[in-house]
Amino acid sequence: MARLEQAVPDLNPAVATGIDAIDWAVAERDLDASGCAVLPQLLSADACRTLASLYPDDSRFRSRVIMARHGFGRGEYKYFSYPLPDLIARLRPVLYAQLVPIANRWNATMGIAVRYPDAHADFLTRCHAAGQTRPTPLLLQYVEGDYNCLHQDLYGEHVFPLQVAILLSEPGRDFAGGEFVLTEQRPRMQSRAEVVPLRQGDAVVFAVHNRPVQGTRGSYRVTMRHGVSRLRSGRRHTLGVIFHDAK
Repeated sequence: MARLEQAVPDLNPAVATGIDAIDWAVAERDLDASGCAVLPQLLSADACRTLASLYPDDSRFRSRVIMARHGFGRGEYKYFSYPLPDLIARLRPVLYAQLVPIANRWNATMGIAVRYPDAHADFLTRCHAAGQTRPTPLLLQYVEGDYNCLHQDLYGEHVFPLQVAILLSEPGRDFAGGEFVLTEQRPRMQSRAEVVPLRQGDAVVFAVHNRPVQGTRGSYRVTMRHGVSRLRSGRRHTLGVIFHDAK
């Protein structure tokens, strides 16, 4: 089997600094309140440029998707192949370890029996046993006029309920427009939209599918979708970190 990722990764010092600086209690509070949380300056500008520069190298990827061909919007993205680039392979399990207690608490609140193991490698073993063996981290590229329709990243039976997007380009310098957008559909209510402002190196953690909301009669599930608004100029790259693999 190809090397996937290290169980206890040693991060690049610049990346480790970004992880260590995150107030995870605040992130958890924001996720509970709105279904998303910004992790400021998770990656350095150099790390962002290094990741974005991988996009033309097809040897790094297992597939390329042209959004317009599938009705997904306009723009394109590529799924990495295993083994993942070192930075992503090391970052993925570290983020998972911070998010898994929230994921398990959310499932308990929503009455969902599934629980996730503490280590990401163990969760991948579960995915692979179910035939979900294709890696899902991806690079997205948008140019002027491109956008990403509202969607959910569900790739099989096993779905981790949180994912991360990291903006690799700088708004106002590299591109204009192209805001990250979330919508929330509550029962018997109109959808609510939220635009999440990000700078280069910022990450947003968000609900993949459902999340619990506390109401006057107890908690209930809401449905989340995400997308990207139309890019008005320039070029925008984003790294998507999804924790379940695909069939």
